[in-house]
Amino acid sequence: MLQRTEETDAALIDRLQQGAFNYFPKHYNPENGLVADTSIAGVPCSIAAVGFSLSSYPVAVERGWMQRSDAIEYTLKTLCFFANGHQGRERHAIGYKGFFYHFLHMDTGHRAWNSELSTIDTTLLVAGMLTAAAYFDRNTEAETEIRRLANLVYERIDWHWALNKGQTVCMGWKPGSGFLRWRWQGYDEAILLYTLALASPTHPIPPSSYDAFTASYSWMLFGDQPYVYAGPLFIHLFSHAWIDFRGIQDKAMAERNWDYFRNTQVSIAVQRDYAERNPGHFVGYSKDVWGLSASDGPPPTRNMRGGRHPRVLGYAARGAPLGPDDGTIAPWAALASLPYDRQASLDGLRALMSTYPNLLYEDRFPGGFNPTVKTKRPEGWVDDRCVGIDQGLLVMTIENDRSDFIWSLMRRSSVIRRGLELAGFSGGWLSEDESSERKIA
Repeated sequence: MLQRTEETDAALIDRLQQGAFNYFPKHYNPENGLVADTSIAGVPCSIAAVGFSLSSYPVAVERGWMQRSDAIEYTLKTLCFFANGHQGRERHAIGYKGFFYHFLHMDTGHRAWNSELSTIDTTLLVAGMLTAAAYFDRNTEAETEIRRLANLVYERIDWHWALNKGQTVCMGWKPGSGFLRWRWQGYDEAILLYTLALASPTHPIPPSSYDAFTASYSWMLFGDQPYVYAGPLFIHLFSHAWIDFRGIQDKAMAERNWDYFRNTQVSIAVQRDYAERNPGHFVGYSKDVWGLSASDGPPPTRNMRGGRHPRVLGYAARGAPLGPDDGTIAPWAALASLPYDRQASLDGLRALMSTYPNLLYEDRFPGGFNPTVKTKRPEGWVDDRCVGIDQGLLVMTIENDRSDFIWSLMRRSSVIRRGLELAGFSGGWLSEDESSERKIA
Protein backbone atom coordinates (compact mmCIF):
# COMPACT_ATOMS: atom_id res chain seq x y z
CA MET A 1 0.00 0.00 0.00
CA LEU A 2 2.77 2.43 0.90
CA GLN A 3 4.56 1.77 -2.38
CA ARG A 4 1.38 2.44 -4.41
CA THR A 5 0.85 5.74 -2.54
CA GLU A 6 4.41 6.84 -3.30
CA GLU A 7 4.01 5.92 -6.96
CA THR A 8 0.76 7.87 -7.08
CA ASP A 9 2.47 10.90 -5.55
CA ALA A 10 5.31 10.65 -8.05
CA ALA A 11 2.93 10.38 -10.99
CA LEU A 12 0.87 13.33 -9.77
CA ILE A 13 3.93 15.50 -9.24
CA ASP A 14 5.26 14.59 -12.69
CA ARG A 15 1.94 15.48 -14.29
CA LEU A 16 1.73 18.82 -12.50
CA GLN A 17 5.34 19.67 -13.27
CA GLN A 18 4.82 18.97 -16.96
CA GLY A 19 1.53 20.86 -16.90
CA ALA A 20 3.29 23.86 -15.37
CA PHE A 21 6.00 23.72 -18.03
CA ASN A 22 3.45 23.57 -20.84
CA TYR A 23 2.44 27.13 -19.98
CA PHE A 24 5.59 28.41 -21.67
CA PRO A 25 5.34 26.97 -25.20
CA LYS A 26 1.62 27.80 -25.14
CA HIS A 27 2.16 31.48 -24.25
CA TYR A 28 5.41 32.08 -26.16
CA ASN A 29 5.85 34.38 -29.13
CA PRO A 30 8.12 32.57 -31.63
CA GLU A 31 8.95 35.88 -33.34
CA ASN A 32 10.80 37.37 -30.37
CA GLY A 33 10.92 34.76 -27.60
CA LEU A 34 8.70 36.70 -25.19
CA VAL A 35 6.38 34.96 -22.72
CA ALA A 36 3.02 36.33 -21.58
CA ASP A 37 2.57 37.41 -17.97
CA THR A 38 -0.61 35.35 -17.59
CA SER A 39 -2.84 33.05 -19.62
CA ILE A 40 -5.37 35.84 -20.35
CA ALA A 41 -5.40 36.76 -24.04
CA GLY A 42 -3.87 40.10 -24.90
CA VAL A 43 -1.75 40.60 -21.77
CA PRO A 44 1.84 41.81 -22.16
CA CYS A 45 5.03 39.92 -21.54
CA SER A 46 6.45 39.77 -18.02
CA ILE A 47 10.25 39.73 -18.18
CA ALA A 48 10.27 37.71 -14.94
CA ALA A 49 8.16 35.04 -16.64
CA VAL A 50 10.74 34.99 -19.42
CA GLY A 51 13.46 34.32 -16.85
CA PHE A 52 11.50 31.41 -15.43
CA SER A 53 10.91 30.07 -18.94
CA LEU A 54 14.62 30.13 -19.75
CA SER A 55 15.29 28.15 -16.57
CA SER A 56 12.51 25.69 -17.40
CA TYR A 57 13.60 24.75 -20.93
CA PRO A 58 16.63 22.75 -19.66
CA VAL A 59 14.34 20.88 -17.25
CA ALA A 60 12.05 20.04 -20.15
CA VAL A 61 14.97 18.71 -22.18
CA GLU A 62 16.13 16.51 -19.32
CA ARG A 63 12.59 15.24 -18.74
CA GLY A 64 11.99 14.50 -22.42
CA TRP A 65 9.25 17.09 -22.89
CA MET A 66 11.28 19.14 -25.37
CA GLN A 67 14.03 18.45 -27.87
CA ARG A 68 17.37 20.07 -27.08
CA SER A 69 17.36 21.66 -30.54
CA ASP A 70 13.97 23.25 -29.87
CA ALA A 71 15.10 24.52 -26.48
CA ILE A 72 18.17 26.07 -28.13
CA GLU A 73 15.95 27.75 -30.73
CA TYR A 74 13.58 29.15 -28.08
CA THR A 75 16.49 30.35 -25.93
CA LEU A 76 18.40 31.98 -28.76
CA LYS A 77 15.32 33.80 -29.99
CA THR A 78 14.77 35.24 -26.50
CA LEU A 79 18.39 36.18 -25.87
CA CYS A 80 18.74 37.84 -29.26
CA PHE A 81 15.71 40.01 -28.53
CA PHE A 82 17.03 41.27 -25.20
CA ALA A 83 20.61 41.62 -26.38
CA ASN A 84 19.68 43.62 -29.50
CA GLY A 85 16.60 45.56 -28.33
CA HIS A 86 16.88 49.33 -28.04
CA GLN A 87 17.93 50.72 -24.67
CA GLY A 88 17.07 54.34 -23.94
CA ARG A 89 14.55 56.80 -22.53
CA GLU A 90 12.29 56.67 -25.58
CA ARG A 91 8.84 55.15 -25.46
CA HIS A 92 9.78 52.32 -27.81
CA ALA A 93 12.82 51.29 -25.74
CA ILE A 94 12.80 47.92 -24.00
CA GLY A 95 15.09 49.09 -21.23
CA TYR A 96 17.71 51.51 -19.98
CA LYS A 97 21.15 51.20 -18.34
CA GLY A 98 21.07 47.48 -19.02
CA PHE A 99 17.83 46.94 -17.08
CA PHE A 100 14.50 46.13 -18.70
CA TYR A 101 10.93 47.30 -18.22
CA HIS A 102 8.76 45.00 -16.14
CA PHE A 103 6.14 44.54 -18.86
CA LEU A 104 6.66 44.57 -22.63
CA HIS A 105 4.16 44.29 -25.45
CA MET A 106 4.15 40.71 -26.70
CA ASP A 107 4.36 41.73 -30.37
CA THR A 108 6.63 44.78 -30.53
CA GLY A 109 8.52 44.29 -27.27
CA HIS A 110 7.99 47.96 -26.41
CA ARG A 111 7.32 49.09 -22.85
CA ALA A 112 3.76 48.28 -21.74
CA TRP A 113 1.42 49.71 -19.08
CA ASN A 114 3.71 52.62 -18.23
CA SER A 115 5.64 50.01 -16.28
CA GLU A 116 8.78 50.67 -14.32
CA LEU A 117 12.32 49.73 -15.22
CA SER A 118 12.40 46.84 -12.75
CA THR A 119 15.58 45.83 -10.96
CA ILE A 120 14.11 42.61 -9.50
CA ASP A 121 12.38 41.49 -12.68
CA THR A 122 15.57 42.13 -14.63
CA THR A 123 17.32 39.97 -12.02
CA LEU A 124 14.89 37.10 -12.57
CA LEU A 125 15.26 37.46 -16.33
CA VAL A 126 19.05 37.40 -16.18
CA ALA A 127 19.04 34.49 -13.73
CA GLY A 128 17.20 32.55 -16.42
CA MET A 129 19.81 33.58 -18.98
CA LEU A 130 22.62 32.42 -16.69
CA THR A 131 20.82 29.12 -16.19
CA ALA A 132 20.66 28.69 -19.95
CA ALA A 133 24.37 29.56 -20.22
CA ALA A 134 25.16 26.95 -17.58
CA TYR A 135 23.15 24.22 -19.27
CA PHE A 136 24.00 24.82 -22.92
CA ASP A 137 27.72 24.19 -22.48
CA ARG A 138 28.58 22.34 -25.67
CA ASN A 139 31.15 23.62 -28.14
CA THR A 140 28.67 24.30 -30.93
CA GLU A 141 27.97 27.59 -32.66
CA ALA A 142 24.45 27.86 -31.23
CA GLU A 143 25.33 26.98 -27.65
CA THR A 144 28.41 29.20 -27.70
CA GLU A 145 26.17 32.04 -28.87
CA ILE A 146 23.77 31.42 -25.97
CA ARG A 147 26.65 31.84 -23.51
CA ARG A 148 27.94 34.95 -25.29
CA LEU A 149 24.56 36.67 -25.33
CA ALA A 150 23.80 35.82 -21.70
CA ASN A 151 27.09 37.34 -20.59
CA LEU A 152 26.57 40.38 -22.82
CA VAL A 153 23.18 41.15 -21.27
CA TYR A 154 24.42 40.53 -17.72
CA GLU A 155 27.58 42.61 -18.03
CA ARG A 156 25.69 45.54 -19.56
CA ILE A 157 23.57 46.09 -16.42
CA ASP A 158 24.60 49.19 -14.43
CA TRP A 159 23.86 47.97 -10.92
CA HIS A 160 25.80 50.83 -9.37
CA TRP A 161 23.51 53.37 -11.07
CA ALA A 162 20.53 51.62 -9.45
CA LEU A 163 21.88 52.51 -6.01
CA ASN A 164 20.88 56.12 -6.79
CA LYS A 165 23.51 57.39 -4.35
CA GLY A 166 22.11 55.25 -1.54
CA GLN A 167 23.26 52.11 0.22
CA THR A 168 20.62 49.71 -1.07
CA VAL A 169 19.35 49.09 -4.60
CA CYS A 170 16.27 50.96 -5.79
CA MET A 171 13.27 48.90 -6.86
CA GLY A 172 12.83 50.71 -10.14
CA TRP A 173 12.95 53.77 -12.34
CA LYS A 174 10.69 55.54 -14.82
CA PRO A 175 11.86 57.84 -17.60
CA GLY A 176 9.40 60.58 -16.67
CA SER A 177 9.81 60.65 -12.89
CA GLY A 178 13.11 58.95 -12.13
CA PHE A 179 13.78 56.43 -9.40
CA LEU A 180 10.98 54.93 -7.35
CA ARG A 181 11.14 55.82 -3.67
CA TRP A 182 11.28 52.18 -2.51
CA ARG A 183 14.47 50.21 -2.07
CA TRP A 184 15.34 46.55 -1.66
CA GLN A 185 15.66 46.33 2.10
CA GLY A 186 13.99 44.16 4.68
CA TYR A 187 14.10 40.43 3.96
CA ASP A 188 12.64 39.84 0.51
CA GLU A 189 13.28 38.14 -2.80
CA ALA A 190 16.28 40.39 -3.53
CA ILE A 191 19.08 38.12 -2.26
CA LEU A 192 19.43 36.95 -5.85
CA LEU A 193 19.54 40.57 -7.02
CA TYR A 194 22.36 41.45 -4.62
CA THR A 195 24.23 38.29 -5.61
CA LEU A 196 24.23 39.29 -9.28
CA ALA A 197 24.92 42.95 -8.54
CA LEU A 198 27.94 42.18 -6.34
CA ALA A 199 29.43 39.78 -8.90
CA SER A 200 29.18 42.16 -11.86
CA PRO A 201 32.54 42.54 -13.63
CA THR A 202 31.50 45.89 -15.10
CA HIS A 203 29.19 47.87 -12.77
CA PRO A 204 29.19 46.19 -9.33
CA ILE A 205 27.78 47.46 -6.08
CA PRO A 206 29.98 47.34 -2.96
CA PRO A 207 29.65 44.59 -0.31
CA SER A 208 28.49 47.30 2.11
CA SER A 209 25.23 47.42 0.13
CA TYR A 210 24.52 43.81 1.02
CA ASP A 211 25.38 44.51 4.65
CA ALA A 212 22.85 47.36 4.63
CA PHE A 213 20.27 45.00 3.14
CA THR A 214 20.70 42.34 5.83
CA ALA A 215 20.87 44.96 8.59
CA SER A 216 17.26 45.86 7.75
CA TYR A 217 15.91 42.37 8.48
CA SER A 218 13.10 41.80 10.98
CA TRP A 219 13.45 38.72 13.15
CA MET A 220 10.51 36.96 14.79
CA LEU A 221 9.98 33.89 16.95
CA PHE A 222 8.12 30.76 15.95
CA GLY A 223 7.94 28.89 19.20
CA ASP A 224 11.48 29.23 20.50
CA GLN A 225 13.07 29.55 17.06
CA PRO A 226 14.09 32.99 15.75
CA TYR A 227 13.64 33.35 11.98
CA VAL A 228 13.82 36.16 9.44
CA TYR A 229 10.30 37.36 8.84
CA ALA A 230 8.62 37.92 5.50
CA GLY A 231 4.89 37.29 5.27
CA PRO A 232 4.31 36.26 1.64
CA LEU A 233 5.52 32.76 0.87
CA PHE A 234 7.03 33.58 -2.53
CA ILE A 235 9.75 35.64 -0.82
CA HIS A 236 11.02 32.43 0.79
CA LEU A 237 11.06 30.60 -2.55
CA PHE A 238 12.16 32.87 -5.41
CA SER A 239 15.90 33.33 -4.84
CA HIS A 240 15.98 29.77 -3.54
CA ALA A 241 14.82 28.42 -6.90
CA TRP A 242 18.27 29.25 -8.28
CA ILE A 243 20.55 29.35 -5.23
CA ASP A 244 21.20 26.30 -3.06
CA PHE A 245 21.18 27.83 0.43
CA ARG A 246 21.65 24.53 2.26
CA GLY A 247 24.50 24.87 4.73
CA ILE A 248 25.85 28.23 3.51
CA GLN A 249 25.69 31.33 5.70
CA ASP A 250 26.23 35.04 5.31
CA LYS A 251 27.32 37.08 8.33
CA ALA A 252 23.73 37.78 9.41
CA MET A 253 22.97 34.06 9.45
CA ALA A 254 26.28 32.94 10.95
CA GLU A 255 25.77 35.24 13.92
CA ARG A 256 22.60 33.29 14.77
CA ASN A 257 23.79 29.83 13.65
CA TRP A 258 21.03 29.82 11.05
CA ASP A 259 20.65 29.66 7.27
CA TYR A 260 18.12 30.66 4.63
CA PHE A 261 17.13 27.10 3.77
CA ARG A 262 16.04 26.37 7.34
CA ASN A 263 14.44 29.80 7.42
CA THR A 264 12.21 28.78 4.52
CA GLN A 265 11.35 25.54 6.31
CA VAL A 266 10.22 27.51 9.37
CA SER A 267 8.27 29.95 7.22
CA ILE A 268 6.32 27.03 5.74
CA ALA A 269 5.58 25.85 9.28
CA VAL A 270 4.42 29.38 10.15
CA GLN A 271 2.02 29.35 7.21
CA ARG A 272 0.59 25.98 8.20
CA ASP A 273 0.23 26.99 11.84
CA TYR A 274 -1.52 30.20 10.84
CA ALA A 275 -3.94 28.38 8.53
CA GLU A 276 -4.71 25.81 11.23
CA ARG A 277 -5.42 28.54 13.81
CA ASN A 278 -7.34 30.50 11.15
CA PRO A 279 -7.75 33.71 13.17
CA GLY A 280 -9.84 35.25 10.38
CA HIS A 281 -12.28 32.30 10.39
CA PHE A 282 -12.01 31.85 6.64
CA VAL A 283 -13.53 28.87 4.85
CA GLY A 284 -11.21 26.03 3.90
CA TYR A 285 -8.13 26.89 5.96
CA SER A 286 -6.40 23.99 7.74
CA LYS A 287 -2.87 22.76 8.47
CA ASP A 288 -2.97 21.13 5.03
CA VAL A 289 -4.78 23.83 3.03
CA TRP A 290 -2.65 26.95 3.22
CA GLY A 291 -0.61 29.34 1.14
CA LEU A 292 -0.58 33.10 1.63
CA SER A 293 1.44 34.88 -1.01
CA ALA A 294 1.30 37.64 -3.60
CA SER A 295 -1.65 36.96 -5.87
CA ASP A 296 -4.74 38.40 -7.40
CA GLY A 297 -7.95 38.15 -5.39
CA PRO A 298 -11.71 38.40 -5.71
CA PRO A 299 -13.40 41.64 -6.74
CA PRO A 300 -15.40 43.50 -4.08
CA THR A 301 -18.30 41.35 -2.88
CA ARG A 302 -20.53 40.83 0.12
CA ASN A 303 -21.59 37.39 -1.01
CA MET A 304 -19.54 35.38 1.47
CA ARG A 305 -20.03 32.02 3.12
CA GLY A 306 -20.79 31.81 6.83
CA GLY A 307 -22.21 35.32 6.98
CA ARG A 308 -18.72 36.79 6.82
CA HIS A 309 -18.04 40.21 5.34
CA PRO A 310 -14.26 40.59 5.12
CA ARG A 311 -12.77 43.28 2.93
CA VAL A 312 -11.34 41.54 -0.12
CA LEU A 313 -8.02 42.87 -1.27
CA GLY A 314 -7.78 42.35 -5.03
CA TYR A 315 -4.13 41.99 -5.91
CA ALA A 316 -2.08 41.93 -2.69
CA ALA A 317 0.99 40.41 -1.10
CA ARG A 318 -0.84 38.31 1.49
CA GLY A 319 1.21 36.88 4.31
CA ALA A 320 1.34 34.96 7.57
CA PRO A 321 1.12 35.48 10.45
CA LEU A 322 0.79 39.28 10.27
CA GLY A 323 -1.36 39.44 7.14
CA PRO A 324 -2.88 40.88 5.18
CA ASP A 325 -5.41 38.10 4.65
CA ASP A 326 -8.84 37.93 3.03
CA GLY A 327 -9.25 34.18 2.64
CA THR A 328 -7.45 33.96 -0.70
CA ILE A 329 -5.13 30.96 -1.04
CA ALA A 330 -2.26 30.49 -3.50
CA PRO A 331 -2.91 26.88 -4.60
CA TRP A 332 0.61 26.34 -5.93
CA ALA A 333 2.16 27.04 -2.52
CA ALA A 334 2.20 23.51 -1.11
CA LEU A 335 3.70 21.97 -4.25
CA ALA A 336 6.33 24.72 -4.52
CA SER A 337 7.45 23.85 -0.98
CA LEU A 338 8.46 20.32 -1.96
CA PRO A 339 12.26 20.69 -1.57
CA TYR A 340 11.93 22.25 1.89
CA ASP A 341 9.29 20.17 3.68
CA ARG A 342 8.37 17.17 1.57
CA GLN A 343 5.74 15.75 3.92
CA ALA A 344 3.98 19.08 4.42
CA SER A 345 4.03 19.60 0.67
CA LEU A 346 2.56 16.19 -0.12
CA ASP A 347 -0.06 16.47 2.62
CA GLY A 348 -1.03 19.88 1.32
CA LEU A 349 -1.17 18.72 -2.29
CA ARG A 350 -3.34 15.70 -1.41
CA ALA A 351 -5.72 17.83 0.69
CA LEU A 352 -6.02 20.48 -2.02
CA MET A 353 -6.65 18.01 -4.82
CA SER A 354 -9.21 15.98 -2.84
CA THR A 355 -11.13 19.00 -1.52
CA TYR A 356 -11.00 21.06 -4.72
CA PRO A 357 -10.64 18.54 -7.59
CA ASN A 358 -11.75 21.04 -10.25
CA LEU A 359 -9.19 23.70 -9.40
CA LEU A 360 -6.73 22.91 -12.17
CA TYR A 361 -6.66 24.39 -15.69
CA GLU A 362 -4.94 21.93 -18.04
CA ASP A 363 -2.94 20.57 -15.08
CA ARG A 364 -1.98 24.09 -14.02
CA PHE A 365 -2.91 25.89 -10.82
CA PRO A 366 -4.62 29.27 -11.13
CA GLY A 367 -3.10 32.30 -9.48
CA GLY A 368 -5.40 32.03 -6.45
CA PHE A 369 -8.79 31.01 -5.13
CA ASN A 370 -11.00 32.06 -2.24
CA PRO A 371 -13.47 29.47 -0.90
CA THR A 372 -14.98 32.01 1.51
CA VAL A 373 -16.59 33.74 -1.47
CA LYS A 374 -19.97 32.11 -2.08
CA THR A 375 -20.34 30.61 -5.55
CA LYS A 376 -21.77 27.38 -6.96
CA ARG A 377 -18.31 25.84 -6.70
CA PRO A 378 -16.69 24.69 -3.43
CA GLU A 379 -13.58 26.56 -4.61
CA GLY A 380 -15.48 29.85 -4.30
CA TRP A 381 -13.81 32.60 -6.30
CA VAL A 382 -11.14 31.22 -8.65
CA ASP A 383 -8.69 33.35 -10.57
CA ASP A 384 -9.44 33.05 -14.28
CA ARG A 385 -5.77 33.09 -15.17
CA CYS A 386 -2.63 31.10 -14.65
CA VAL A 387 0.49 33.15 -13.91
CA GLY A 388 3.77 32.54 -15.71
CA ILE A 389 6.05 33.05 -12.73
CA ASP A 390 3.99 30.60 -10.63
CA GLN A 391 4.36 27.93 -13.30
CA GLY A 392 8.08 28.47 -13.69
CA LEU A 393 8.63 28.35 -9.94
CA LEU A 394 6.88 24.98 -9.83
CA VAL A 395 8.96 23.56 -12.68
CA MET A 396 12.19 24.61 -10.96
CA THR A 397 11.41 23.73 -7.36
CA ILE A 398 9.95 20.33 -8.24
CA GLU A 399 13.09 19.58 -10.24
CA ASN A 400 15.34 20.71 -7.40
CA ASP A 401 13.52 18.25 -5.16
CA ARG A 402 13.74 15.45 -7.71
CA SER A 403 17.32 15.88 -8.91
CA ASP A 404 19.01 19.05 -7.53
CA PHE A 405 19.14 20.02 -11.20
CA ILE A 406 18.90 23.83 -11.13
CA TRP A 407 20.84 24.05 -7.88
CA SER A 408 23.66 21.94 -9.27
CA LEU A 409 23.83 24.04 -12.44
CA MET A 410 24.05 27.27 -10.49
CA ARG A 411 26.58 25.92 -7.98
CA ARG A 412 28.89 25.67 -10.99
CA SER A 413 28.23 29.28 -12.04
CA SER A 414 31.16 31.58 -11.32
CA VAL A 415 28.71 34.50 -11.18
CA ILE A 416 26.66 32.93 -8.38
CA ARG A 417 29.75 31.78 -6.47
CA ARG A 418 31.48 35.15 -6.76
CA GLY A 419 28.38 37.07 -5.74
CA LEU A 420 27.72 34.89 -2.71
CA GLU A 421 31.32 35.12 -1.57
CA LEU A 422 31.32 38.91 -1.93
CA ALA A 423 28.13 38.96 0.15
CA GLY A 424 30.04 37.15 2.89
CA PHE A 425 28.63 33.65 2.40
CA SER A 426 30.79 30.69 3.36
CA GLY A 427 30.52 27.04 4.32
CA GLY A 428 28.65 24.18 2.70
CA TRP A 429 29.19 23.75 -1.01
CA LEU A 430 31.06 27.07 -1.20
CA SER A 431 33.87 25.45 0.80
CA GLU A 432 34.10 22.35 -1.37
CA ASP A 433 37.01 21.83 -3.72
CA GLU A 434 35.70 22.44 -7.23
CA SER A 435 39.02 22.04 -9.03
CA SER A 436 37.72 18.88 -10.68
CA GLU A 437 34.46 20.48 -11.80
CA ARG A 438 34.45 23.03 -14.59
CA LYS A 439 32.89 26.31 -13.59
CA ILE A 440 30.56 28.16 -15.89
CA ALA A 441 30.88 31.87 -16.50
